[in-house]
Amino acid sequence: MIVRATPSIVQWSFEGFKTITAIPCLSSRISVRIKSNEKRIKINCGLRASYKKRPPSKVMTKEAIQVIQALKLAKSSPHKIDQILKERFSRLLKDDVLDVLSELQRQNHLDLSLKVFELIREEEGYGKMLSLYSDMIMFLGRRKMIEEVERIFCGVMERGLRLDTRMYTEMIGAYIQVGMMEKAMEIYGSMKESGCKPDRLTFMILIRNFEKVGDAEMVEALKEECFHFVDYPDKFIQEVEQRHKHAKRR
Repeated sequence: MIVRATPSIVQWSFEGFKTITAIPCLSSRISVRIKSNEKRIKINCGLRASYKKRPPSKVMTKEAIQVIQALKLAKSSPHKIDQILKERFSRLLKDDVLDVLSELQRQNHLDLSLKVFELIREEEGYGKMLSLYSDMIMFLGRRKMIEEVERIFCGVMERGLRLDTRMYTEMIGAYIQVGMMEKAMEIYGSMKESGCKPDRLTFMILIRNFEKVGDAEMVEALKEECFHFVDYPDKFIQEVEQRHKHAKRR
């Protein structure tokens, strides 16, 4: 096995091999070559790989596809949407339910995504899935719908769910999208106070965006904090600085 990587945790598995490998990496992309029985496999991973929203199942079922198509055709009729959700969507298996929401988000159907999300989170077995909320916060945050983001985040808190690193980081990103840097730092502070450990992506987002607004003092403070939370902090900071220089050239 030949591995070239620098710090961030990446995991993968593939058919024909029994071992699931986790290695530290940092560069925005890594290459892995594995030689076994004269077969070579090359894998590329991005820094945000662990935060990618849940992908649809490998092959979406016919039932899930039909529900998606029906909802899209009925999107101008709230009554028809409610009927489809009640009569067809409610009969889907759990993976199909999540696939429908994921696909509606991927196709940027905002109203349908919100409608399906609100229905799902009230169902038993879904309401405590942090990834469900994190995906929705990321989806809405990219559209700068900060009030909806805050409403969903408050809903998570009200349910007494224990927030994870991704949830906090998605909230930080959502606030930064609308230029609310102080609120982003408040979430960062709450994250540390809760005992939840910031990761490379958390620091990458914060440092990069404080550099954009010219707050050199905050950038230096965040770089110092990296030494308390990030493995191989020197290499990580070097990577951040290289990305910043590359962005300036553009």
